[in-house]
Amino acid sequence: MKTAMIIGAGFGGLALAIRLQSAGVATTIVEARDKPGGRAYHWHRDGHVFDAGPTVITDPDCLRRLWSLSDQNMADDVELVPVTPFYALDWPDGTRFDYSNDDAELFAQIAALNSADVEGYRRFLAYADGVYREGYLKLGTKAFLKIGDMLRAAPALARYQAWRSVYSTVSSFVQDEHLRQALSFHTLLVGGNPMTCSSIYALIHKLERDGGVWFAKGGTNRLVAGMVALFERLGGTIRLGDPVEAIEVVGDRARAVRTRSGWRADADAVATNGDVLHSYNLIEGSHRGSARAKALRRKRWSPSLFVLHFGLDGIFPEIPHHMILFGPRYKGLLGDIYERGRLTPDPALYLHHPTATDPSMAPPGCSTFYALAPVPHLGKANIDWETDRNQYAETILDTLEARLIPDIRSRIRTRFHYSPADFKGDLAAHLGSAFSLEPVLTQSAWFRTHNRDDKIGNLYFVGAGTHPGAGIPGVVASAEATARLMLA
Repeated sequence: MKTAMIIGAGFGGLALAIRLQSAGVATTIVEARDKPGGRAYHWHRDGHVFDAGPTVITDPDCLRRLWSLSDQNMADDVELVPVTPFYALDWPDGTRFDYSNDDAELFAQIAALNSADVEGYRRFLAYADGVYREGYLKLGTKAFLKIGDMLRAAPALARYQAWRSVYSTVSSFVQDEHLRQALSFHTLLVGGNPMTCSSIYALIHKLERDGGVWFAKGGTNRLVAGMVALFERLGGTIRLGDPVEAIEVVGDRARAVRTRSGWRADADAVATNGDVLHSYNLIEGSHRGSARAKALRRKRWSPSLFVLHFGLDGIFPEIPHHMILFGPRYKGLLGDIYERGRLTPDPALYLHHPTATDPSMAPPGCSTFYALAPVPHLGKANIDWETDRNQYAETILDTLEARLIPDIRSRIRTRFHYSPADFKGDLAAHLGSAFSLEPVLTQSAWFRTHNRDDKIGNLYFVGAGTHPGAGIPGVVASAEATARLMLA
């Protein structure tokens, strides 16, 4: 293979492009939007820098390895700074829990909630360590192309009772409901329902404890810019603002991509970092695309997000970088989002406050925030986001006003929001899903979109829709698995 074409400049596409270009494959990325980053897009508004997300960086070593492929140093392009606490967790009853890897502080907080849960948490740590070794270190960068690959992984999955949910598994170790939520909410960051997501995803806890939680100074967009700089230094090419309209297939081979502008380029291999269903809809010249798209429509898709971005007058040293504001309901709220398709008046929020770590992301004396609420995707809820988005933004502001910033409305100097309709329109995300396929056991590993198509031998997939799934470590791991297939 001498040339490769990658559709989409998200984290997965950039990581794959860096791996291919480092190996001497002339690689071109074609990106529909005016900036690289995919879901890690960003905006400049009234002196504020707003990251679209993701904003939680774990396992920085998986990123550093991209630079080490060409004997370069990530620190020359990106400055990562640690975030402590990882998250401040807050409940309506006044309970506050600062979640970090400071064992003395962590165990003291657990004991204050329920002394019996200290030992239970120790046992949960041992469990999380086991699933981390089996699910992430051993399988995270492995491509599952055959059912035999899944069968070989089955004993380890059975040993850790992968059929149980994260919440159920956590509940077997700790009794306090606050702790059960604190140790299970992480699956929401990759699109999974804690009540149904496989217990294997408890590995996220171990990943954070060992690697920490980090922030790219200047915002996640600076990590994207660093990856782009590395790729271009290696000789790679990025074409922006030109959506791909067709993957031309002849027989069982992808031959070229064609864009909206009429630009066309042949390649020895084509990989896509776009939405997996949308990517199959791009196939021209083969029935494979329509057949796979039909099958994917029957899958379970992860929910969407409503994100309210806002800049405030004033600084807020009492509000940490990452905060989770749990609502009065947990299981009921998750049921509304994942099953019943209801837009609820009592959202749980992830509050991102980057100026707590990097004041340069706002004008002097000001602060930058976003508040993110998981919401049903467009196939679950009959919601007209064109008319309902402003009302839901007010619901979020009501929550923040009551729980955290009493004078928030008088301080707002700029604001805008991003809804499921925007995920669909800007990212061609099926049903406006924010994380692609829902990470349940029956849609994981071999059951997920394969890193290489089963019929079109030089068509590859990378990113949240393929193995191992969403989140920066997940999509960067998928790039390693896909690159290994392509380079073989």
